[in-house]
Amino acid sequence: MQPFRVHKGRVAPLNRANVDTDQIIPKQFLKRIERTGFGEFLFFDWRRGKDGNPDPSFVLNQPRYAGASILVAEKNFGCGSSREHAVWALEDFGFRAVIAPSFADIFANNCVQNGVLTVVLPEDQVAEILKRALEIPDYQLVLDLENLTVTDDHGLSTHFKIEESTRHRLLNGLDDIGLTLHHESEISAYEASHPTPFLI
Repeated sequence: MQPFRVHKGRVAPLNRANVDTDQIIPKQFLKRIERTGFGEFLFFDWRRGKDGNPDPSFVLNQPRYAGASILVAEKNFGCGSSREHAVWALEDFGFRAVIAPSFADIFANNCVQNGVLTVVLPEDQVAEILKRALEIPDYQLVLDLENLTVTDDHGLSTHFKIEESTRHRLLNGLDDIGLTLHHESEISAYEASHPTPFLI
């Protein structure tokens, strides 16, 4: 898993609340057995019209937000089902972080497992970032997980909170398997002292 330390990226504003995982990655695209390739289906029903063509009014179809790696949305982002595919789609599309006033717990945990940073900020600060992303061309943020700060080149500077265990995992690129392997020597010692019984 790719470590997350300091990231500077273009911001895409998704001015919507209660974005659920079925909107992030619709259920018809969950049949894939790989963890990659979901990016093209991200927000599929919003990105495309009834005729199947891209909707130019949707934020991610607008050239000014091409290559955005930070998504900003309103409260309760990632609600709904627990599908990890939602995070896979965001990551595959190129997002390294999502900023919102609140997140669904399971979605936030899935983000940690995949190296995607979720930043919780007060609603007024999120509203200001959304406003700047809509008004300032090529608006970018710097997310510093080492110092827990969010800054831009236009006077914004704020701190965010995150559980220390989550911060440690993201800084070091550790999913559950990575955490387990940190104790490989202890696991090996235990297995050596507890040989597998011979079964007849």
